[in-house]
Amino acid sequence: MRHEKILVVEDDREIGKLITTQLTSLNLHVDHVVSAELALKKIAKHPYGLILLDINLPQMDGLSLCRKIKEHYPTTSVILLTALSSDMDRVIGLEMGADDYICKPFFARELQARVKTQLRHRAQLLAGQNNDNSPADSEQTLNVGSLNIEFSSHQVYLGKQALNLTATEFDLLVYFARHPNHVFSRQQLLDKVWGYQHSGYEHTVNSHINRLRAKLEEHQQAPIIETVWGVGYKLNPSQLN
Repeated sequence: MRHEKILVVEDDREIGKLITTQLTSLNLHVDHVVSAELALKKIAKHPYGLILLDINLPQMDGLSLCRKIKEHYPTTSVILLTALSSDMDRVIGLEMGADDYICKPFFARELQARVKTQLRHRAQLLAGQNNDNSPADSEQTLNVGSLNIEFSSHQVYLGKQALNLTATEFDLLVYFARHPNHVFSRQQLLDKVWGYQHSGYEHTVNSHINRLRAKLEEHQQAPIIETVWGVGYKLNPSQLN
């Protein structure tokens, strides 16, 4: 695992201390702050790979902070810490660009699995951005009609248009492209793309698919990722001719 710095933004000091202990056991450097204002000061000084962000913060709320982080640091992963009953906050947070969320209370193993998954996505993204010498041969590309995925540069093209995808969106599109016309349920996508099995987190899949669709359909109006009602989602290669 890449040695990334983690920032925990949690106003409850005991919860923040617990999270810090759980993540330090993964050999990660973890900082903890209790407000959005302190978080912004920390982020301006240190390159954090991942931020765990409580939604219910004093003064500036976690959703507003999430938006600011993603505007200025798009490659930084954000996991929201939410109350079990706040479905709308989770949806809004994911639409603002959060990469995942976890409901309180949570188990240490679940938290650690989520963090590992997001750090893996980020490491893959940064490896692609920094790898300028890799040859773009057929083993490093995946093509489905006009969709071209380049693994060496971690870049996606739709026709001649480059798409600006997050690490998670990239992995999600790759999985669909490897299995065109195959319908996947949200739980299957959670297992295969996010790397953990946990029911109740379908909003994660829904929101990422909505964002991915919006980016694809900026350049092509026909729906490339289709909803199969009552079943799940699939990539339709006939729309990529």
